[in-house]
Amino acid sequence: MAAASGFQDVRNCHAPAVWNFARNRRTQLAACAAKFTFLQNPILSSKPDPLMARSFSLLSILVLASFPMLSAKEAPALPQREEVIRVIRQVNDHWQKAHPNHGDAFWNRAVYHIGNMDAHAVTGESAYRKFSEKWSEKNQWKGAKSDKKEEWIYSYGESDKFVLFGDWQACFQVYFALHRLDPQPQKIARATEVMGYQITTAPNDYLWWADGLFMVMPVMTEMHQLTGDPHYLKKLRDYFDYARDLMYDSEAALFFRDAKYVFPKHKSVNGRKDFWARGNGWVFAALPMVIESLPAGHPDRAHYQSIYQAMAKSLAACQHAEGYWTRSLLDGEHAPGPETSGTSFFTRGYLWGLRKGVLDKATYEPVVKKSWAYLTTKALQEDGRLGYIQPIGEKASPGQFVDARSTADFGVGAFLLAAAEMTRYVEGK
Repeated sequence: MAAASGFQDVRNCHAPAVWNFARNRRTQLAACAAKFTFLQNPILSSKPDPLMARSFSLLSILVLASFPMLSAKEAPALPQREEVIRVIRQVNDHWQKAHPNHGDAFWNRAVYHIGNMDAHAVTGESAYRKFSEKWSEKNQWKGAKSDKKEEWIYSYGESDKFVLFGDWQACFQVYFALHRLDPQPQKIARATEVMGYQITTAPNDYLWWADGLFMVMPVMTEMHQLTGDPHYLKKLRDYFDYARDLMYDSEAALFFRDAKYVFPKHKSVNGRKDFWARGNGWVFAALPMVIESLPAGHPDRAHYQSIYQAMAKSLAACQHAEGYWTRSLLDGEHAPGPETSGTSFFTRGYLWGLRKGVLDKATYEPVVKKSWAYLTTKALQEDGRLGYIQPIGEKASPGQFVDARSTADFGVGAFLLAAAEMTRYVEGK
């Protein structure tokens, strides 16, 4: 396991301090009001002062008015289903209108389409399905396209020989979703060929970066459901164990992005462990997809779920009062300000756990209420653009500028995954 002093870092998160400040301010206001009550009360004070009484009346109004605003910020209401669907359409329609041309099948576009297909699942909007079908057809239902198995590799790369690199395999999740709606062999032929070959190879270090858990793990469970071959789940656990031992800090219950960022070799600007928000978002969104797809009673379910629940606890401690997570989870000064892709993935992960009863409602529903409020009032712009998305990268970069105009396909996909899960959650209520 990675070396750790994690929960000390977790206690350095900003959110608890902010809320303690808010609670203290309410206490001070209440005490002040009580003092004025004493002074202007003729029974309690021997010299009631008309000016003091008028001052107290004004202060009373201000104090009472402050309570609803603070209360609303602490516990925003869950949205109605119709409102979530409206937001899905606003965001996705804007994206598709602004980006009508289809790109390749690399991870960033694939993640958008994973979210788009989930948006289709909850809205029934046929245009969303057709949009992903056109993209899939353009890419011939493939990821990287080399047919020479002897040259297939899984290190980082964007050319056609990197067939075994997980960033070229996320697209298979979209093809499986479309295949379920209209089964046709060509839709999953390449996924079957690639993954069927991969599990026969000796290496277990395919998931050497945190992002890869989202790209590959759900594909492995899809292949198991398709074929019934238990070897997929065996290799999945082997891959996960390698990733866990390489990147997971068991005390902080968070993942480093890859081996380059393990503490103390790498530190944040304030000397803390640098856990990248989106990197942990990939993992926290992937684990529920895997857990839900495992056969009932499968022996690996408890292991995946224990890490998911531990992450849920740590992430809740690092959420900022405004509902978002910063790019470096334990050091808000490292790359300050809101970030939408990580926040969306976390929201998705929490909502699944709440819907399935895996997470405690009293503890974690306030987390998603706040994150949803951030996503729909700060990140979402009036024209449907989704902002504050950190560009493609692998770390929280000090000095990198992210604002309301910062948008990206994968971040929109992450938001759609969160919104689709919110739809399911509020339907269940």
